[in-house]
Amino acid sequence: MAYPSRNQPNQTRSRSSVHYLILIAFAAVLVFKVDVLISQSIFAARRRVSTARRFVRPTYHSTSSSITGFTHGTFNRHFILSWGEERAKIQEHGELLTLSLDRKSGSGFESKKEYLFGKIDMQIKLVPGNSAGTVTTYYLSSEGSTHDEIDFEFLGNSTGNPYTLHTNVFSQGKGNREQQFFLWFDPTEDFHTYSFLWNPKCIVLSVDGIPIREFKNMESIGVPYLKDQPMRIYSSLWNADEWATQHGLVKTDWSLAPFTASYRNFSAEACIWSPRTRKSSCDSTDPKANSWLTEELDSKSREKMKKLQQKLMVYNYCEDPWRFPEGPGPECAIKTKNNDKSNTDTDTNTISSSITNSKNNNNNNNNNNIVARKPRRSRRRSRSKGGNKVAQIN
Repeated sequence: MAYPSRNQPNQTRSRSSVHYLILIAFAAVLVFKVDVLISQSIFAARRRVSTARRFVRPTYHSTSSSITGFTHGTFNRHFILSWGEERAKIQEHGELLTLSLDRKSGSGFESKKEYLFGKIDMQIKLVPGNSAGTVTTYYLSSEGSTHDEIDFEFLGNSTGNPYTLHTNVFSQGKGNREQQFFLWFDPTEDFHTYSFLWNPKCIVLSVDGIPIREFKNMESIGVPYLKDQPMRIYSSLWNADEWATQHGLVKTDWSLAPFTASYRNFSAEACIWSPRTRKSSCDSTDPKANSWLTEELDSKSREKMKKLQQKLMVYNYCEDPWRFPEGPGPECAIKTKNNDKSNTDTDTNTISSSITNSKNNNNNNNNNNIVARKPRRSRRRSRSKGGNKVAQIN
């Protein structure tokens, strides 16, 4: 009788084990490949998301500060920093602009667009403390030797003495229409609003809504008026210690530098000029939509202005026979009906006795400062090239 070999069951089990090992190995390879495939897919997806984040910015509402500074900032949209390098800065998402002055240079900015008539407001806070020798400007001006111009200029002073607000009007290149004022507040403690109203009928300069000066259209008596040349808005902070403070006797104290002035809350209702079409934006609009184009001072506002001038005006070119021995311009002969010398009930009652005393002490110095000055356009050009000095009139 034959018996089966004792090794046969072992051989069968060995062959079965090999099959299992091959199956397990195949499964492992399959799992590994699937895992690699999944990993690569996840990595690719993450890479695409990362790339998308770099090139696709999230959408914000207009109130978002991260977008406001680039798309809705007032100064970013309407002005350029024209000179002074890093001394001129736009901050707070485009809603604040600062100009600085140091021993090397001042700084300035200008509007991107030109305007032919407008109602323009700007809030300014001037250089605090000892500002002697410094001049902060805010003005409208056209180009060329026969340019038009309307000026606010703030002449600094030593600590404890008031700023002088210098105003001037140029028409077809002719200026010499200076009027100077002391203010009824400290212009360095807070922002105050300085405004131009410029239309075909008149020019009115106002401070905090109170008119301080009026220049009417008087072409009928031969006075050129500012009506044909579009103008930009300019502002600057620069050194003029040869004449700016007490006829140049008080110099700039550079140990206090940098000196800084601040601007905010610019607003304008204005006719934007197009160099291409040689027309303004108001030519194609209903005049009723721009009521300021026919606005003038009423009798009450003019009375308020006249009484303020009685208290705060420290120089008037119309009353300077030393400078104009043959008489000033014919516009000075036009007198507004206002002989009331009574006390005013306006904000000028807040003028302190220190301002009044300073007015008396500095009157002569202010008159001398007028004589020593060059025309405004020449001074702006020299500053834009980095120079701070002002040549004297011979």
